[in-house]
Amino acid sequence: MRIAMLAPIAWRTPPRHYGPWELVTSLLTEALVARGIDVTLFATQDSFTAGTLAGVVPAPYSEDPSIDAKVWEFAHLAHLFGRAGEFDLIHNQADFPAHAFSGLVDTPMVTTIHGFSSDRILPMYAPYQDRVHYVAISDADRHPSLRYAATIHHGIPLDDFPFDAAGSDDLLFFGRMHPDKGAADAIAAARSSGRRLHMAGIVQDDGYWRTQVEPAIDGDRVVYHGAVGGTTRTGLLGNARALLHLIHFDEPFGLSVVEAMACGTPVIAYNRGSMLELIEHGVTGFLVDTPEQAVAAIERAGEIDRAACRRRVADHFSVEAMAERYHALYRTILGG
Repeated sequence: MRIAMLAPIAWRTPPRHYGPWELVTSLLTEALVARGIDVTLFATQDSFTAGTLAGVVPAPYSEDPSIDAKVWEFAHLAHLFGRAGEFDLIHNQADFPAHAFSGLVDTPMVTTIHGFSSDRILPMYAPYQDRVHYVAISDADRHPSLRYAATIHHGIPLDDFPFDAAGSDDLLFFGRMHPDKGAADAIAAARSSGRRLHMAGIVQDDGYWRTQVEPAIDGDRVVYHGAVGGTTRTGLLGNARALLHLIHFDEPFGLSVVEAMACGTPVIAYNRGSMLELIEHGVTGFLVDTPEQAVAAIERAGEIDRAACRRRVADHFSVEAMAERYHALYRTILGG
């Protein structure tokens, strides 16, 4: 089985810090290669993989201002589809632009939809659903107008997330500084609970950051760590009483949710999008509807068995389980 894996080019694959689509693409690629599958990763030239790297884009456009996103995205797509005949299947992780090329080749194609942002993108999905096999990353993110080949939750490498049986009294916000992610809500909930809040993530909405988040950061009760990776990242994820995930949108998955649970940290989230699929209420965290309920859940976080949080991830959100489900889908599409 020869797979062409198409990564986005906003960030390196795997990303240095932020880049959830690129991260999932990398995790799946490496897990498939470990299963003995021949995978060629089409990604930026600074990417790396145990498979075969095929890159024409010199650097990620979110990191190098000299890279024109539109120009290099078309070069990236042309590179892959010009070689489509070399592969048994194309797995597209880079949203809808690849669909425009799908009818020009015979190679079957899978598209993982990393979040159905709005109905405005339907014209580049609905007309192609007889040609492209769509995968949702949660049942909550399925669009009623589309047919799906499968729902496959993201998986993470459990061994990369050390279990912290104790945690701490501090709270954690881990995500983009953007209204959707509820950073200001996390600050308000932490203040109401009287607990210190650690925050990590890129600033994506500068106005929101300057008016709603940055004024609260004092280096003591609210501590901002920036975009973090490596042991700093896993240390923050594990050394917390709870992760506050008070989102203001219907999140299609939520990698930080399963990463925190893998480290033993329960999650307190607004019950929107995929959260019901990720969090077992009262077992691995709490699903809440109001700020007041979030504060009450913070006080109850000590009731959660941190080992149960890790078991939840091991049982449902491992990278091995994700790779097995994709491999099974490939076999079904290819007739064996």
